[in-house]
Amino acid sequence: MSTGNLSKGFGDTSILKAIDGALNGLSGLPVRFAVALSGGADSAMLAAHAVLVAQQRGIELHCFHVHHGLQSHADVWQTHVHDLCQLLRVGCHSVCIEVKGAGRDGIESAARDARYASLAGLAEHVGVDTIMLAHHRDDQAETVLLRLLRGAGPTGLAAMSPESLRQGVRYLRPLLDIDRARILEQAERFSQLTGWRPVHDPTNSDDAYTRAAVRERLAPHLNERWPGWQGILARHARQTAETAQVLDEVAAVDFSGLEPDSEQRSFSLAAWRRLSPPRQALVLRYWLAQVGLRMPSDARLHDLMRQMRGLHALGHDRQMRVKHGGHFVCCTRGRVFLE
Repeated sequence: MSTGNLSKGFGDTSILKAIDGALNGLSGLPVRFAVALSGGADSAMLAAHAVLVAQQRGIELHCFHVHHGLQSHADVWQTHVHDLCQLLRVGCHSVCIEVKGAGRDGIESAARDARYASLAGLAEHVGVDTIMLAHHRDDQAETVLLRLLRGAGPTGLAAMSPESLRQGVRYLRPLLDIDRARILEQAERFSQLTGWRPVHDPTNSDDAYTRAAVRERLAPHLNERWPGWQGILARHARQTAETAQVLDEVAAVDFSGLEPDSEQRSFSLAAWRRLSPPRQALVLRYWLAQVGLRMPSDARLHDLMRQMRGLHALGHDRQMRVKHGGHFVCCTRGRVFLE
């Protein structure tokens, strides 16, 4: 079945508008973009609707599939994804990766980091700078819950952003205001029209994994006691994102007063110490984010601040060298810098 015939009997208006709106929000309309396609219902329906929008706008669409090798059915899923792309008449590019080590946050974090690295490689190979991801409202609500339980702090509760930049690739999440129930309705409609059915990843319901535990154990109780809680938490994420933007603006002004170097990799210890403690913490988080490093835990951040406050104002009495990820936060001669 051609996508032309598909458009006559398929397509949810809300999903189509969401994808179209995400493209309209860009500073410049891309000549091509990609959809990250796992083969599950969410990404498959994002791809199927993106095809219709791309055709209408005259934009070239590609699909990227990452074969993690973590499931016994991964080879079958890869073939199934290519079958869908053939049906939709779009280019499909897949890459096989090996998830090495569990990382500090477990296998889920390691797989996520490997997936983003692979998507960036595919984007460079194909020549796209924009990739759409299929995270929806239910995903957003789960993320807010997880970050709350992990003590992510007020800005962390903004959860997933509709648009983000990572490793030089712009990621769009147009479905953050779309309920998964609506997506599943479209997946069933698509199956009736084409015979193609999405794959099911068993880890999505295996409560040995943190996110699946929230979905399988906690969500049913919330559904019973607070129907519509996903929309409430998604709204909370949007409001928190607005607050986070204001805090970023304050932090940017504060950081500019710290006599930063041209690459923003160092600043004045004395100037930092003139800020109030909450703004000292805020500007440190801003600085680390600007250079692309992960946020430290609350305990690590306060330990770093304690050491910075204990230094001589000019850093002459001793040098500081605090490990953070693959870098060290150091202080020499009154300058805090990354090594």
